[in-house]
Amino acid sequence: MKNLLIILTLFFLGSTPTEEGSVTWNETAKLTWADFKGTPNSESDAVALTASGITFGYSVKTSGERIVDFTTTVEAHFYPNKSWYLKDKANTYILAHEQLHFDITELYARQFRQQIKKLVVNQNVKEQMNRLHAKINEAVNDMQRRYDEETEHSMNKEMQKQWEVTIRKELSKFDDYKSL
Repeated sequence: MKNLLIILTLFFLGSTPTEEGSVTWNETAKLTWADFKGTPNSESDAVALTASGITFGYSVKTSGERIVDFTTTVEAHFYPNKSWYLKDKANTYILAHEQLHFDITELYARQFRQQIKKLVVNQNVKEQMNRLHAKINEAVNDMQRRYDEETEHSMNKEMQKQWEVTIRKELSKFDDYKSL
């Protein structure tokens, strides 16, 4: 029977970074195995686990009781201390699979920024942003699951290539909303 390597991805979709720190997505800085600082789960069949998520914060400016403006921050993060790998089974191909998980997180951060930019200042803007945040979290989670299913956790090399091309194209469509 073919021995399958399973790669798990854990997504943190909260609104603030974790205490142990994080790496913000950057177009020119790719993940390395040195970024994976968590302790491997010896009971797991996984070769690696990537913890990533979208952080979101906002502030509103008021005049009296009326909201007159708002600002937001949206970032894609990788959490080193919650991410791990098995040194004896890891390779550059699996690392590329893990990087694409992080890239998918950035794609949804860009989509979230785009949606926020379309919002008009009103008295319900906080609720609107929170609803958008919840929808984006659900969408990125669904995409990450689908990615692992379709690539069979990187084992299907043809599907892995297709996903790499697709995510690269999707990221470029949202270039105006990339992390700075």
